[in-house]
Amino acid sequence: MLDAGRTEETLLEVNNVEVIYNHVILVLKGVSLSVPAGGITALLGGNGAGKTTTLKAISNLLRSERGEVTKGSILYRGERVQDLTPNDLVTRGVVQVMEGRHCFEHLTVEENLMTGAYTRKDGKGAVDADLQMVYDYFPRLKERRKSQAGYTSGGEQQMCAIGRALMSRPETILLDEPSMGLAPQLVEEIFGIVKGLNENEGVSFLLAEQNTNVALRFAHYGYILESGRVVMDGPADALRENPDVKEFYLGMSEEGRKSFRDVRSYRRRKRWLS
Repeated sequence: MLDAGRTEETLLEVNNVEVIYNHVILVLKGVSLSVPAGGITALLGGNGAGKTTTLKAISNLLRSERGEVTKGSILYRGERVQDLTPNDLVTRGVVQVMEGRHCFEHLTVEENLMTGAYTRKDGKGAVDADLQMVYDYFPRLKERRKSQAGYTSGGEQQMCAIGRALMSRPETILLDEPSMGLAPQLVEEIFGIVKGLNENEGVSFLLAEQNTNVALRFAHYGYILESGRVVMDGPADALRENPDVKEFYLGMSEEGRKSFRDVRSYRRRKRWLS
């Protein structure tokens, strides 16, 4: 792991990237963002905004879905990585935790975790130490370590997926919709663990999330996507206080909390995208 603490060093740079599916469907339209070392960067937006596609473009998983990056560049530590295979990117320290809590259902929790260390060559002692570290952050996984992953709860499966990523000793984790389908208490617990991993282990995060309220409380910087474009970005504190963000994503306005049915979003959205 990296030494804890944010630095001015930029790990990941996405520069004016366009993504097309099936040679026809333009999904990302010039997306640019950066992830600093030791930071938590949030990628926000509604369903279909392009968050997952952005993460898959970075982790080189688009080809399995007949997608491709047609313009722009993706750099990690200053080197172009968009032509690497996904496993090559893992060896460089970039791991994606997929949306939907993908686990090997018929393996135990501990066997799932150990699959994350499959490519490591630093010896059993180091792997065992990292396994204990995962159990320290996720004590519930230690309790369920002999249980089949398919019979654990949604929150436990999300913890298992993050823990499996940690077992590869990542420098950067791309975390896709960690709150999806989870109770609010579990969402707070998982985001608290993400914060702890960032502060104590120095893991950098780029997390795609629809739950803007939670994401902006834990992130340092945020980007908002609409229809495949970055329409706003800034420090998380500033985004939380932005009136557009309050109205669109937090259900708030100058007059107080509002129903989404009462939000006249078209004009403001048109202004964002103009």
